[in-house]
Amino acid sequence: MKHAYIFPGQGAQFSGMGKNLFDSNTIAKGLFREAEEILGFNISDTMFNGTEDELKSTNITQPAVFIHSLAAFFSKALKPEMVAGHSLGEISALVANHALSFADGLKLVFIRAQAMQRACELQPSTMAAILGLDDNTVENICKMISDDTGEIVVPANYNCPGQLVISGTLKGIEIACEKLKSAGAKRALVLPVGGAFHSPVMLPAKKQLEEAINKTTFTSPFCPVYQNIPASAITDPYIIKKNLVEQLTGPVRWTQSVQAMISDGANHFTECGPGKVLQGLVQKINRDTFVDGIN
Repeated sequence: MKHAYIFPGQGAQFSGMGKNLFDSNTIAKGLFREAEEILGFNISDTMFNGTEDELKSTNITQPAVFIHSLAAFFSKALKPEMVAGHSLGEISALVANHALSFADGLKLVFIRAQAMQRACELQPSTMAAILGLDDNTVENICKMISDDTGEIVVPANYNCPGQLVISGTLKGIEIACEKLKSAGAKRALVLPVGGAFHSPVMLPAKKQLEEAINKTTFTSPFCPVYQNIPASAITDPYIIKKNLVEQLTGPVRWTQSVQAMISDGANHFTECGPGKVLQGLVQKINRDTFVDGIN
């Protein structure tokens, strides 16, 4: 059986994140210092002492979660047999399996965060968590609304069975929440996020990210990454880059990715970075797995 390492995305941040690693581990401290040289500002101060609102900004959140995740990972002598990351976490996973350097990964994360922030400002949009419905029902209702109204509303995060996050324009999400509740959803909860991630609303950011990815050196990883778009094991750097671009406007197939890892022999999942969200999702996907974390 195999040991998989998984990396969280935006939303896992909290005030004080990474401080224990910084204080106790020289490798982690070195990564924080390297990150600050690359970014040109003292992000560790915001991570350790920032308010919830300061940490919620996409420009801060994404690099902060990336730095914390890899500080946790590299604080141990680890060699995964497979890796995966949720949304932003996919870039962390690609550094962990040596497809990307830490410096290049952080630069991509920062470009991605800035581009996504600008896209959010161009079109008011949001996301909503739909609980208690099967995926097909959510997909069909989203498509019906888009076809009938012209509003953007699409499945964005397949988190676990019975939990699918949708993404779209404010009006599209409002209509979808009402229709999905009428269809039997236990909850349709609008999320406190800056915009419609993993949807066509992110198209303005896609070109900028694609240009940055195409200029970045990716190498053959030492273990497969289970990418969000295909939800399957990938080792070819060209395909990794292509999937990373498509992920910005396409869905995070986390349920399917975890199921694929389990089918390929994973029975132990270790979440690296802030929070325990992915540990909970993995156990909801398959209760026979063993999960733990490094943070």
